[in-house]
Amino acid sequence: MLLRLPTSVSEAQECLAEGAVPIGGATLVWAGWQRDGFPEQAMSLRELPAANAVERGALGAGVVLNRIDDSVPEALRRAASSVGTGAVRRTATVGGNLVGSTLRCLLPAALVLDARGVVLEPDSVYETDLAEVLAKRHLLLSLHWREPVASSYHKLTGEAGGPPPLVVAAAVHRGEDGPSRLRVAVRDGYEVLSDGTSCDGDTEQVLDALRRTTVGGLPDPAWEVVRQQVTELLGRPGVR
Repeated sequence: MLLRLPTSVSEAQECLAEGAVPIGGATLVWAGWQRDGFPEQAMSLRELPAANAVERGALGAGVVLNRIDDSVPEALRRAASSVGTGAVRRTATVGGNLVGSTLRCLLPAALVLDARGVVLEPDSVYETDLAEVLAKRHLLLSLHWREPVASSYHKLTGEAGGPPPLVVAAAVHRGEDGPSRLRVAVRDGYEVLSDGTSCDGDTEQVLDALRRTTVGGLPDPAWEVVRQQVTELLGRPGVR
């Protein structure tokens, strides 16, 4: 197998046009290749500057998870630190976790940040919403988001070999012409729900409004975790 390491977007597009298979950190595809056979050529984005940014408002898809630092919002940083073991985080990438994984531990955090993806295709580069990125399994180049006032991320402890543990992410964004807005995303099993509501009113009023959204339809144990996380987030100094 020939591994190609493009250093520009145009070179990466050329690799795609010639049939190179994107591999991310290869943590998810290697076992399958060993079983089913390796492609003739693969492509890693680890040398592509556009895919390796770690900065305010942007995160490259080729960034390995242990590189994510406090330049990104708390929800995204804590989501990355919760993935697998240290060895996994040194090789697994943002794009691989979001698009290639069934667990998608970063997805709830990205959703509450209203993140959008920059997609790389052989003949174009464009920005789109995460729903399209995931549905069409696009090659993700980078994520971009609105900086929140504050955010949080909580993953319950899971059992080895058991179902994926519950994940709750939340963020508060400044309103343009009115009150701030709360966004919450929950991974329950393999499903991810996301919704939001105005922060107009006290914490109980906000929770009542959130209870009437799709997130409010969660089973009671999951809703209790959501309630705790939202209460903690809204209670932080300067958030309201």
